Amino acid sequence: MASIKYNPNGQKGRITYNSDIVSGIVVLSLQETEGIELVPSKSKGIKLCFEKEGIFVDISVIAHYGYSVPELAFRIQQNIKQMVESMTKYKIAKVDVHVQSVVFPPSKPEEAVLSPEDTKN
Repeated sequence: MASIKYNPNGQKGRITYNSDIVSGIVVLSLQETEGIELVPSKSKGIKLCFEKEGIFVDISVIAHYGYSVPELAFRIQQNIKQMVESMTKYKIAKVDVHVQSVVFPPSKPEEAVLSPEDTKN
């Protein structure tokens, strides 16, 4: 469990976030990133490490064919940083993105091309 001290208007107290909440925010940010999907696994391809410098995120994704991998990785990093920091007050120290594979669109069965001779019958 992770915690952060939050002191609005001088009130004393602590807000505690379960690491699953932060993980859920990361998943939400990935769902909003077009052109990727998470690597299917028990841990959802997400690893979080809470340190003094901030949260270190290690993410594994599958890219869709036709998207630039460097641009996808940059958008993933930006989305995770923006959403986690705005929703939890945690700081993101680093986001490592691992592209495990590329998914190609399903191939369409080729339609039989009829020659002019076949249409005469």
